[in-house]
Amino acid sequence: MTTVTFERSDGASWAPTGDALESLRSQLRGTLCFPGEPGYEQARTIWNAMIDRHPAAIIRAAGAADVMRAVNVAREHQLVLAVRGGGHNVAGNAVCDGGLMLDLTPMKSVRIDPSTRTARVEPGVTLGELDQEAQAFALATPLGINSTTGVAGLTLGGGFGWLSRKLGLTIDNLLSVDVVLARGALVHASPRENEDLFWAIRGGGGNFGVVTSFELRLHPVGPQVLAGLVVHPLSSAKGVLQDYRRLAASAPDDLACWFVLRKAPPLPFLPAEYHGKEILVLAMCWAGDPDKGESAVAPLRALGKPVADVVGPMPFVAWQRILDPLLTPGMRNYWKSHYFRDLPDPAIDVLVDSAGQLPSPDCEIAFAQVGGAINRVPPTATAYPHRDVNFVLNVHTRWADPSQDRACISWARKLFDGMAPFSTGGVYVNFMPEEETERVRRGAYGVNYDRLAQLKAKYDPDNLFRRNQNIPPAR
Repeated sequence: MTTVTFERSDGASWAPTGDALESLRSQLRGTLCFPGEPGYEQARTIWNAMIDRHPAAIIRAAGAADVMRAVNVAREHQLVLAVRGGGHNVAGNAVCDGGLMLDLTPMKSVRIDPSTRTARVEPGVTLGELDQEAQAFALATPLGINSTTGVAGLTLGGGFGWLSRKLGLTIDNLLSVDVVLARGALVHASPRENEDLFWAIRGGGGNFGVVTSFELRLHPVGPQVLAGLVVHPLSSAKGVLQDYRRLAASAPDDLACWFVLRKAPPLPFLPAEYHGKEILVLAMCWAGDPDKGESAVAPLRALGKPVADVVGPMPFVAWQRILDPLLTPGMRNYWKSHYFRDLPDPAIDVLVDSAGQLPSPDCEIAFAQVGGAINRVPPTATAYPHRDVNFVLNVHTRWADPSQDRACISWARKLFDGMAPFSTGGVYVNFMPEEETERVRRGAYGVNYDRLAQLKAKYDPDNLFRRNQNIPPAR
């Protein structure tokens, strides 16, 4: 008979009887697994290989009833509770040591209603899976840029990607949710029901409950978009970025152009002499009228003297997967992030200088262009408050060998510090590493923090949902 000891949130422990564990197992439609049992290693292994934690037990939920049972057990016995959606969060909050892990990845239902242009999505669904279903009807909603990212975590933090300048954040297209609260109840939240909870869910992360269903608005997109990459040598980066800055400021909402500084992978469209060399990549996507796309992207393609240009019509689902080979699981990852309203010359100097000192071939400096429709929503309309920024920096440090930990993390922090004077001081909650707890109040939530803390006290007064970028309940 199974014996296990759980870590409690108060530092004590709980050792249930074997009969109690078997009783719990019998109540689940999904599975309850312990170390050494099938499914345990699969569930506890997440995207960031720096995270190597061992829960005492894992409930792999098959539906909302399993989620309710898991939450009730955790609350009744004061267990440390971790909740996994897609498992992409860089901080590793999806997994805990010694506690109870709730794995939502088996919950994979996607239902598209083309007549109402809506999607109903369970929390184990990835971006690629939602895109695949919605694009069968030439529909989409703003999501991220890596198809293996989970819809749940992306949405709860805000969610932005190639379509966001045109259509807003993922949360701006969220119509309703079903949520299991800390008291174990399943409730519906929307603009008409539990409105305050719905406000908090849109950007407040996993602080307020476990979402078991997301209803999202869909829009006509694709099936083809005009998208692709334009590659420049690092030696040209400063001048290209100065011109990019000017074009980005006047770009229509249908166009998003991000840039990445990294070492060139051995891609077939790149001349061999650039493989392994530092490059600047302009990644652009036009999601508007196809007849206007070529003229819209032409000024960006005309910058400098690129060594490769692979911009052209392609399926939207293919573009959404274009960066997947650079973001595969099993690597060690550490991120640092800032928001910016503009990109002054001294900031460009810091970026280019740092790109010349990359500590690993897989590290990159990613600069996302946002603004547009995102910024036409008031900062207090949702928990996500950053409605006046135009760029997001993700210092995406990535490597394989643990002996490189110090060098890679030091490089990321140095670049982060160098860019701080030009930033807004804000941060995207989904890009925060585990140790940045001091940025949650002012950096992540700012003007909305006090209201969030009051709602945390209402919906989770004992802070059961604390394995996140945590908002403690107001006292």
